[in-house]
Amino acid sequence: MKKLFHPVTITLLVLCILIVLPLLLKRPEPILTDAQLREQALSTTMKPVPKTYEALLKVVDNPENPLSKEKIALGKTLFFDTRLSRDKSISCASCHNLEEGGDDNLPTAIGFHGGANPFHLNSPTVLNAALVKTQFWNGRAKDVEEQAGGPVQAPFEMNMTPKEIEKRLNADRKLTEQFKQIFGTEKITFENVRKAIGAYERTLLTRGAYDRFLEGDDNAISAAAKRGMTLFLTRGCKGCHGGMSVGGQSMQKFPLRRYLSEYIGLWFEPNIRLKESPFPFVNVGGFLGKDDAQIFRVPILRNVTKTAPYFHNGSVDKIEEVVRIMSKYQVGEEFNKEQIADVVEFLKTLEGELVAY
Repeated sequence: MKKLFHPVTITLLVLCILIVLPLLLKRPEPILTDAQLREQALSTTMKPVPKTYEALLKVVDNPENPLSKEKIALGKTLFFDTRLSRDKSISCASCHNLEEGGDDNLPTAIGFHGGANPFHLNSPTVLNAALVKTQFWNGRAKDVEEQAGGPVQAPFEMNMTPKEIEKRLNADRKLTEQFKQIFGTEKITFENVRKAIGAYERTLLTRGAYDRFLEGDDNAISAAAKRGMTLFLTRGCKGCHGGMSVGGQSMQKFPLRRYLSEYIGLWFEPNIRLKESPFPFVNVGGFLGKDDAQIFRVPILRNVTKTAPYFHNGSVDKIEEVVRIMSKYQVGEEFNKEQIADVVEFLKTLEGELVAY
């Protein structure tokens, strides 16, 4: 019997379908007015950061650790106090530079005696961290108070124990008196050290152009940023990166999608080449998130343009590549260069200055 189609013809036809069909099915770019864009954000949990101390209390106050200006001031002192590290060379601020995005801009945290995090974990920002639901990449701490006790005890970070911290700080009479006035205890306890630092961290919120736009200033952000914000809101990014912090409200699988082309080297290649990393970048450190299930706390996007390198192991340097990866593997629709540029312009509007509460 005569063949109706040559194998090469069939292959070319399949290739054409695979290339053209996605283009035909591609969704048109939505166009929203400033009012519609603002309303779509505000109708979710994407709210502006409060301007006043009174408004701050309604957002971040902790019933288990009520805020007071005295406690916040004490926490600020401890945040910059190198006595919390064994060799008195490291403070909380060493890995969380408040002037540079609230992190250390290193691929992995460097601690006691120059030791690196054994899982090559990137330091998350402390800015706006009080707005999120869990702390650390695997979400193992419920709040900033609990998180504050982790790095000081980690042998590769500050390398101290609660007893050693209590002994060292109780030798300071002035500091002991401050704790007594605030917490009503005769001695400084490690629990109250955590609470004081946590109280200070609850005030580390930032405001910028994004907040002004949400509050009604149409000229606060550019046309490109508005296009990027539209993509962010309509393509599914806000599903994970929501809340006042624009992220950190949930634990999510990453990557959510994988593609056959990543597992197979070339079509019709005799030897199938499997991709070594479970991520779309090098698996430095081997960390796999909560329960080793590739589930991670969603990063905070406020000030994200200042916190390179990115992802849990700091394997990606450029924010543009981050947007491409997230659009492809989480959204399921890889953004083109123009879309990526617009989203980056939106992310720049999330940069902000610390509010002087």
